[in-house]
Amino acid sequence: MRHGNTNRKFGRETGQRAALLKSLARSLVIKGKIKTTEAKAKEIRPLVEKMVTKGKTPTLANRRLLIVSLGAATTATKLIKIASGYTERSGGYLRITKMGPRKGDAAKMAVIEFV
Repeated sequence: MRHGNTNRKFGRETGQRAALLKSLARSLVIKGKIKTTEAKAKEIRPLVEKMVTKGKTPTLANRRLLIVSLGAATTATKLIKIASGYTERSGGYLRITKMGPRKGDAAKMAVIEFV
């Protein structure tokens, strides 16, 4: 039964889904703005916002947690630099802007970016 399970599966197995979300989060931190499907954007938003909250207090423990969740120390350092600009803000670091459907399969597209 799926009681209380609201996660999107994206037609992938658990490991593949985790790798997809990690990759999207890493790309968002590196580029600052990515174009993806609306469902994927909505799924990575809370993950990246929690990472930014951790990056606001750059202790060694938080830095190591960010390295694990992003996969690279340089990306974690970049996220900490981004998070330093949000010290006064208590949340809502990302913006999702909906776009038109993709031409190939008419999937709903969106742009997710830092505010």
